[in-house]
Amino acid sequence: MAKFQHMDAFLSDLIQQPIGPAGCGCAVAKNGEILYENYFGYADLEKKTPITAESIYRQYSATKVVVCTGAMMLFERGKFLLNDPIYEYFPEWKNTMVAETQPDGSYIIRPAKRPIEVRDCFSMAMGIGYGGDDYTHRMMAQVRGELAQTVGDYTLRQDIHAMSKVPVCFDPGTHWLYGFGHELVAGLIEVTSGMKVSEFLKREIFEPLGMDHTGYHYFGDLREKMVTPYANDGKGNRTPTPAMFDDRFEPEAKYEAGGAGLFSSVRDYIKFSQMLACGGTYKGEYIMGRKTIDLMRGNQLNETQLRDFQNDYLEGYGYGLGVRTLIDPAKVSSSSVGEFGWTGFMGTYVAIDPSEQASVVYMHNMVPNQEKFVHHRVRNIAFGALK
Repeated sequence: MAKFQHMDAFLSDLIQQPIGPAGCGCAVAKNGEILYENYFGYADLEKKTPITAESIYRQYSATKVVVCTGAMMLFERGKFLLNDPIYEYFPEWKNTMVAETQPDGSYIIRPAKRPIEVRDCFSMAMGIGYGGDDYTHRMMAQVRGELAQTVGDYTLRQDIHAMSKVPVCFDPGTHWLYGFGHELVAGLIEVTSGMKVSEFLKREIFEPLGMDHTGYHYFGDLREKMVTPYANDGKGNRTPTPAMFDDRFEPEAKYEAGGAGLFSSVRDYIKFSQMLACGGTYKGEYIMGRKTIDLMRGNQLNETQLRDFQNDYLEGYGYGLGVRTLIDPAKVSSSSVGEFGWTGFMGTYVAIDPSEQASVVYMHNMVPNQEKFVHHRVRNIAFGALK
């Protein structure tokens, strides 16, 4: 059986390796109790500031798990259904068009065969990704450029309205494409709760769970606790690098994204992950229903969509309502069917196993993030150490 000293050995060695981060943190918990928590290396190499439990990391796409959880809390309060057309909440999206590629590389713009549904936004089947050189994503960049010129620092709701002009890449529900869907999920939180995303998550998740180092915008002394982001050339040279979206952490920033935007600490995020691992309750605080969590982590993808989704990092997993979900553990993992979570661009990672009421959180901020090398080993050591 793997022991938690193996996690110490792996992570202490990791920060010494040429491909490793300047510093990192990791926690493993079960049944609401911390089994393992440790920190290695530096939050800032130049200042020799050590990584601690107070260190804060850019979450990037690990934001998605939190945002989709918040939205599913509203689902179980009857605020929307998964098969609702999104135009019921965003009327400008009623007449969605598809940019259909022709054999000669040209495009035909035609009406979508059916409306985009709420489910498609959660499961990344709505048809707009994060970028590319096709018609859809060239128009996406153009529309956002015009929006920025017109209004400057625009809001999530303004972005959603502008993006309704963009033809999607395929008929809703027919393929999987990582991207804009979770901005619509965040917008759904705003429309159905009457609050900004940051306000809803703070009131309904962060405050009840005691996540006082988590948010969209700096408060208190949290700016000083943010780790320095590094670029690693693979030879052990770690250079401070500008981090995408850092400007959105400023208190006056307007855009609150569904797909990225939160900062958090390992200690905060392990609380959130334990709530999901333990049926929606943590330390006596009821956040959401156990069956809603089961719905979130159920695979939503058909065979075609699974081919779009899977790669060597995601082998054995499908995709649920905003989270990867393990469907074939024999291929990759010692965790259970239905273990779920996601990853962030600069190295954040969460894996949640309700069958064991266990979860693991790992964080660093580095590019490239070395996710396959680090995350899979952390996962296997963590779940291998459970008794």
